[in-house]
Amino acid sequence: MAWNEPGGKGNPNDPWGNNNRGNNNRGNGNNQPPDLDEALKQLMDKLNGLFGKGGNRNNRNGNGSGAGGLAGIAVAVLGILLVFNSVYTLDEQERGVVLRLGKYLKTESPGLHFKVPLVDQVIPVNTTKVREAEIKERMLTEDENIVEVELNAQYRVADPVAFALRVEQPERTLIAAAESALRHEVGSTAMDPILTTGRPVLADKAQIRLQDYLDRYQTGMVLININIKDSRPPAEVKDAFDDVQKAKNDKETLTNQAEAYANSIVPEARGKAQRQLEEASAYKERVIAQAEGEAERFSKLYAEYKKAPLVTRERLYIEAVSEVYSNTSKVLVDVKGGNNMMYLPLDKLMQNLPAAPGNNSLSTSDISRLTDEVLNEVRARQNTTTTTRREGR
Repeated sequence: MAWNEPGGKGNPNDPWGNNNRGNNNRGNGNNQPPDLDEALKQLMDKLNGLFGKGGNRNNRNGNGSGAGGLAGIAVAVLGILLVFNSVYTLDEQERGVVLRLGKYLKTESPGLHFKVPLVDQVIPVNTTKVREAEIKERMLTEDENIVEVELNAQYRVADPVAFALRVEQPERTLIAAAESALRHEVGSTAMDPILTTGRPVLADKAQIRLQDYLDRYQTGMVLININIKDSRPPAEVKDAFDDVQKAKNDKETLTNQAEAYANSIVPEARGKAQRQLEEASAYKERVIAQAEGEAERFSKLYAEYKKAPLVTRERLYIEAVSEVYSNTSKVLVDVKGGNNMMYLPLDKLMQNLPAAPGNNSLSTSDISRLTDEVLNEVRARQNTTTTTRREGR
């Protein structure tokens, strides 16, 4: 039978202890529920006994026992809260800055730790997380132009004590210091490098200056990287700036074309000049060598001329005539005492001479015969001219 089943006997499993309640309330019948006030009183008595405040269960004055039970509950709850408040845990990324009565005491490493409740205060600081800060400002350049610069700074906390205690609101301090450092570097740089190829250099300079500021402020933060995300002129002057950039690009293109043309022409001109110098030097050496050879030949010829003047003279004459005849095929001879000139077709005369086999040049005998032929032709024509003049008289 369940403890709350109606019946004539009390159930020993009745948690309210009302096994004999039906006997005391016979006028109410066996189907009546237990008295709520009495059930609360019995519960308070049990709690008082649990916390050492045992009282007389038969005491009908429940004010004192009720007040003592509430005080015990309050003390128990307070004790539980103090126990839970004295234990804390730090994960692997955190360091705990412990303050005792507002004064720095120590820095705790990761793990389970205890503190004095209401006396110690623990400030957990994440020392491995990479944090970010971004700024976007209009700034004045060295050449008095306005540019919009977007900067992204990545940092982490290296000194948790300085980060937690030295500076109030360190993130805002970082942003203000970053604006100051960037403004200083932009104000020392012309606009063109900032908008084109000079952004990495600008970021490096800003990072060095910003880290110096953070160290002097004792923020405990270390910069990992600074990146200039974007740099552009203000929207109000963007069209004019685009025109200027286009003109600069055209200038650079024309300059490159001129340099390419110069690089192709100058080496060619230098090559031609060097070739002319080499040719002139070769001509000089050839003329000098030829002159020296002629002088040496003349000296040797003069020595031979002293030994045999007639033979040497005739030899020189023959060589001169041979040289003249070898360069021309026709000769005009001025006849002494005549009014006309004689035409000697040497090419025709050469046909009458027997050619030497295997040799196209004139030998000494050929020249002699050719000379005789020329002289005979000259005499014949002179005689004909003389006879014609006599007959005319």
